Amino acid sequence: MEKVKIAILGFGNVGTGVWKILQENRKEIMKRSNYDIEVAKILVSDINKKREIELPKGVLTNNIDDIINDDSIKIVVELIGGRGQAKEYMIRAMKAKKHIVTANKLVVANWGEELFKIAEEENVLFYYEASVAGGIPIIREINESLTANRIEQIIGIINGTTNYILSKMTNDGISFDEALKEAQDKGYAEADPTSDVDGFDAVYKLAIMASLAFGTKVDHDCIYREGIRNISAVDIEYAQKFGYTIKLLAIAKEENNKLELRVHPTLIPSNHPMANVNDVFNAILIKGNAVGELMLYGKGAGDLPTGSAVVGDIISILRNNVKPSDLKAISGEEDFKEVKNSDENESEFYIRLNVKDRAGVLGDTAKIFGKNNVSITSLTQDVVHKEYVLLAFITHKSSERNIRESLKKIKELENVNEIESIIRIESFN
Repeated sequence: MEKVKIAILGFGNVGTGVWKILQENRKEIMKRSNYDIEVAKILVSDINKKREIELPKGVLTNNIDDIINDDSIKIVVELIGGRGQAKEYMIRAMKAKKHIVTANKLVVANWGEELFKIAEEENVLFYYEASVAGGIPIIREINESLTANRIEQIIGIINGTTNYILSKMTNDGISFDEALKEAQDKGYAEADPTSDVDGFDAVYKLAIMASLAFGTKVDHDCIYREGIRNISAVDIEYAQKFGYTIKLLAIAKEENNKLELRVHPTLIPSNHPMANVNDVFNAILIKGNAVGELMLYGKGAGDLPTGSAVVGDIISILRNNVKPSDLKAISGEEDFKEVKNSDENESEFYIRLNVKDRAGVLGDTAKIFGKNNVSITSLTQDVVHKEYVLLAFITHKSSERNIRESLKKIKELENVNEIESIIRIESFN
């Protein structure tokens, strides 16, 4: 059986997972790829660092040139992460006629157009399944299984860290800060959790999926973004009263050749399967005009789930069943589709107000909503202090513009202390 040499850039959590899978599943991988895969080099910053895995002598290197200049290495697996260095190494490897596999959503979302163009020019393959949802094969589903469909929408829980935090807040009744610390202690969240809890990670992943699903280049800066820092125990309690669960959703929809793209905390019906996706698990719901709704579920992070997607891409390259030009959308070769301004988006809303315990405040609030074509479907009020009351509303479907105009006027009312929470609702209708 023919042997193929690969190199891994970075040997952290995912890199270790890739090594384990290649060793433990060697026989199965050989059968499915018709190749014996050898990890010839692993790029690390410190060769002498103590590692849990004992590697063959000569495999570790801290010099990228040992990989770029080795013509026997055919595939480079980039697992460094981050921006500049990872991008630079991938470009150099492609120009040296090496195929690329990456888990780097940041690079793909920011420079996909440039990278896929280089891959096509150099006649090499660029695969990135692990960049979106860990072990969930969403890119392969869009590229292969769903090619007979016009995809109408993608709705996903695609960040394990935020899903873990919200699951702990919901199921254990702890605060955001407590849940975040627990996530950090378990290694689910970084010391600086900004990318996860403020929604940037999900935005990058949504940009990649939407580009492929809708056949157009998507600039991640055009995606509306809200994180979960402001979600409180009070919101979770009210959501449960109304029959909902709060999740951070990434939402992409196409209607009349215009895209609706957003990432934000969302109330979803507690009886929907996605409401029961807990811990660090991810789930992605895809709606195609032929197949209807499909939901993919699995671990969205971790050494072995993400490593599984990486090794799957390596095997696909060896089978060579996808052309370098398959990612036309990201490389800007398909029709341009406009992204709707967030004011145009429509959804139901959960709104919580802190108001003075005075007669007429509810009537004044309802009158403003009515003038702005916002109708209320549910309402609850709780006296939590002798000086103020919490009002919580669920609206019918309304435009973002009408909601904002209503709340601007409501905030000016003498008896309204504060607008404490605004969360969109996804009913999956």
